[in-house]
Amino acid sequence: MRVPLLDLARSNAASKAAVDERVSRVFETQHFVLGPAVEDFEKAIADYLGCKHAIGMSSGTDAELAILMALGIGPGDAVITTPFTFFATAGCIHRVGAEPVFVDIDADTFNLDPRALGKFLEEGCRKDPQGRLISPSGAVVRAIMPVHLFGTCARMDEINALARPYRLPVIEDASQAIGCEYPGASGAKKAGDLATAAFFSFFPTKNLGGAGDGGLAVCQDDELAAKLKLMRNHGMEQRYYHRVVGGNFRLDAVQAAVLHAKLPYLEDWNEARRKNAAAYRDAIKAANLTEMIQLPAEPWSSSGLKNHHIYHQYVIRAARRDELMKHLEKEQVGHGVYYPVPLHLQECFESLGYRQGDFPEAEKATREVLALPIFPGLTEVEITAAVDAIARFYAA
Repeated sequence: MRVPLLDLARSNAASKAAVDERVSRVFETQHFVLGPAVEDFEKAIADYLGCKHAIGMSSGTDAELAILMALGIGPGDAVITTPFTFFATAGCIHRVGAEPVFVDIDADTFNLDPRALGKFLEEGCRKDPQGRLISPSGAVVRAIMPVHLFGTCARMDEINALARPYRLPVIEDASQAIGCEYPGASGAKKAGDLATAAFFSFFPTKNLGGAGDGGLAVCQDDELAAKLKLMRNHGMEQRYYHRVVGGNFRLDAVQAAVLHAKLPYLEDWNEARRKNAAAYRDAIKAANLTEMIQLPAEPWSSSGLKNHHIYHQYVIRAARRDELMKHLEKEQVGHGVYYPVPLHLQECFESLGYRQGDFPEAEKATREVLALPIFPGLTEVEITAAVDAIARFYAA
């Protein structure tokens, strides 16, 4: 039985009429860049996330870039992040002229490990006479950027506590965690409202996806929000008067309309993903596969929060992963690897001086992780077929 890794037509069917209506309004107004459609979406998404400011951007990558620029991070600076994530996380740090500095991940969640972070801050860095934190290469550490990978939040209370003595801003990469909730010491909050600033991606395959590229930067601080608005529009408030050099990071009105129309469906879609995850868990256990497969961790499942995990991806660890992939391809069961090469071993970052073995948990994850279909609209029959195919591989 063919099981697709993703079927956007199924996922988007429920919202099609609402999307058509909002997009048609944009064409009626002929206001295609920023404008009322973007402003309306920004207000709706800010209310949903619990953030004071939401600034629509042209992509998640550009949202990250705008935040780094607004914080004044550039040459001579360093930002600490994870080596196990999508390339843009570290790529944007490099693009502003700063140095990505990597810290290993937690083996269960794949997120930045606070224990490794604490050890690095204490033992891997030094303080200069001005009290600034200096990385091993001599760059000034300016921020920490955890990633809420695959749909569950990093341990933000611990990460924020580690950043506080050094007065380091914490930037959430929430690109894969729209709607995910975190049971913090100060109360439950959504991803995006857990640190200094955050950014989201609305790439079509995301839980809330557009009809092309789109992104969002969020924060609570008025001054930072004003800077972000400058950065997305060439540093311009009054037309043709440029206070700073920014970029063209504007969210277009058609994408804003699509996202605004789909936002009311997000909770149901996230719930459908969790139900699919539960069906996988039950089927994998029933097939006695848990010695060969490690199920995704749910670190906040006991919190009582509805959206403790939003399963942007359903990622298992699999013994003999590469052989299993070949088998699944023959069985027509969709699958993917996020991510096959850790960032510290990417060719473009060779100059940073990292070597194989520097981050063993991230490197091990790249050899074992396997994503299975999880999209809304996936049927129990398809989930059973996928697990049966896995069972046949290990039985053989």
